[in-house]
Amino acid sequence: MANSRGNKAADILEQTEKHSREVSALKKKLKATEEKLERTEQSLKSERSTKYKGPKGKRTKSKKTDYIRFVIPDVHGCKMHRPSVSAMLGDLESLNPKEIVILGDFLDCGGFLAQHHTLGYVEQSTYSFDQDVAAANDLLDSIQKVAPDAEIHFLEGNHEARIEKYCVTAALRNGAPNIEEEAEHLRMLYGTEYVLHLKKRNIKLYRQGKYYHNLGLPSTIKLGKCHFTHGCSTAMNAAKVHAERFGGNVVFGHTHRADSYHIRTISAGVIGAWNPGTLSVLQELYMHQNISNWSHGYGLQLVKSDGDFLHINVPIRDGKSHFVGITENLR
Repeated sequence: MANSRGNKAADILEQTEKHSREVSALKKKLKATEEKLERTEQSLKSERSTKYKGPKGKRTKSKKTDYIRFVIPDVHGCKMHRPSVSAMLGDLESLNPKEIVILGDFLDCGGFLAQHHTLGYVEQSTYSFDQDVAAANDLLDSIQKVAPDAEIHFLEGNHEARIEKYCVTAALRNGAPNIEEEAEHLRMLYGTEYVLHLKKRNIKLYRQGKYYHNLGLPSTIKLGKCHFTHGCSTAMNAAKVHAERFGGNVVFGHTHRADSYHIRTISAGVIGAWNPGTLSVLQELYMHQNISNWSHGYGLQLVKSDGDFLHINVPIRDGKSHFVGITENLR
């Protein structure tokens, strides 16, 4: 009996020692694994810290050669929205731009010049061409008063083009022996540059009936790396259409809708098209019960010496622009 108990005790002791050796071996293996993991983590940390550093912040400093270009969209003379025009003029004075681009339809040229639709409401006949011209001249006076040193580029729009169409049509209807001479004589009486005294104002005019800067679209110019035109599309995605047709940066008006679109091209890289909106009333009577999706605003560009630029569509809502106030708080 005693002998049997001794053997059992010896077996238990042997099993205990065996388990102890196994545990010791496992601890050594675990320690080796932990040391290997630590070395791997250190190696990864070292690799990432030396080879995969993220970029540091780099502030683009402005230069004395940088300047501001101010873009004025469709105003439509007597149809201008006075509170929005007032807000635009306030920002214009504060920003003091070097260049101003007027995108066309500065005059409305309604009434007898609006041959594309029939006047259907008494309200549409409440102003004359002379009053329309007087409103446009008054606004040009204000623009040049608050930005006296700005170089101004004036693009004709489809509404100013009505004047030249009227002159040619009248010359044809009157049976003039020399249509060109008669039409030009009438244009000297009613043409944009004459009624708005653009030559006297030293404002550059780009007519709808002429080509400029070797570009294939009338009344279209290129300043630095950006084209400016009145507009060649009124599609819902007009900005997309302009970017694709121009194949370069372009600012346009015509649709009265604030809009922008960017696309990457193989030859020109990333390009954009922008429409700042309008400064005219937002619901014209000729639209009847069709609700417009027009909006007020203007365009602003910070231009670098190489022609590169940053474009911003600045909205004007309820006759107020908050752009200058915001930028002043950032200084």
